[in-house]
Amino acid sequence: MSEQLFSNQNIISWLQYFSDQTDLDLEHVKLLDITGKNKNLIPAVEAHRCVLVFTEAGNTEIFYKMWEVGLGECEIVYNEGSEPRGPIKRNKVNEMIDRGINASAGMIVLNPNARNTLRFGMDNTQFALGSVKYVGSEIRTVLLSKMKIHESKNICVISGESIAVEAAMTAGEGTVIAVEYKERDRETMEENVSRFGLSNVEIVDHVGADTMDKLPVPETTMLVASASLENELAYLTKINPEMEFVIYTLDFGVAGSIRKILEQYNIGDITILQIAVSKLTSRNVFENQPAPWIITGKGKA
Repeated sequence: MSEQLFSNQNIISWLQYFSDQTDLDLEHVKLLDITGKNKNLIPAVEAHRCVLVFTEAGNTEIFYKMWEVGLGECEIVYNEGSEPRGPIKRNKVNEMIDRGINASAGMIVLNPNARNTLRFGMDNTQFALGSVKYVGSEIRTVLLSKMKIHESKNICVISGESIAVEAAMTAGEGTVIAVEYKERDRETMEENVSRFGLSNVEIVDHVGADTMDKLPVPETTMLVASASLENELAYLTKINPEMEFVIYTLDFGVAGSIRKILEQYNIGDITILQIAVSKLTSRNVFENQPAPWIITGKGKA
């Protein structure tokens, strides 16, 4: 096990320091160590009013990235140096965008506008423009719900860019493997990872031992059905025979034949449903959105 930059004793010392030097209520503080780990700062700050962040020296864009996603009004409570002592300073993020972290230390981020609920179904305008045609937010909400995401879950998402982004925000203690076969789609995925400050996403260009064997084994895979479906199922059920699957398709033929395909790979508990979404336009007419089939199943050891 590699040595941690911040030990339990260090963390307790910083908590005691902020308790002594401020009038902040630390009862519900979120602790987040982003040094050498795949932890996401921005989603944590968006979801918690008070986050005690442990950072490593040399992070030059931390405040700029927070400002870029709309967290400029958050307040940073910090000191100068790497030890929990000395006078406290307080500044808004938008006052600190030109500076980075010059010492490994703890700091508190206060976000009075934090949402304390799970967020699914972001508007598509929030994602990076590029080669990707994003699934509608309503459909994405259902897919993410079917994936049963929790904080430490390891997930694989195949050709589902916006799904990978939202899954990574929720599974902050886990890893999301984003499989994008096209180079332009990988570039768009990388832009989204940067835009949302995600550190727990691994982008690969195909499913296989050479790209995934050194990554955490997924517990759940969400995939868009394609010609490579059976190759994907063969590898994924090999590395985790009890893997859960959530499959998206607009192809009636695939939806009709998917049960037999899944059973070949010992995947049971299969459910197949279709979702239709209609939206009222400015002309007072309902406009139908694509109506995909969503298939779920679980491997049997």
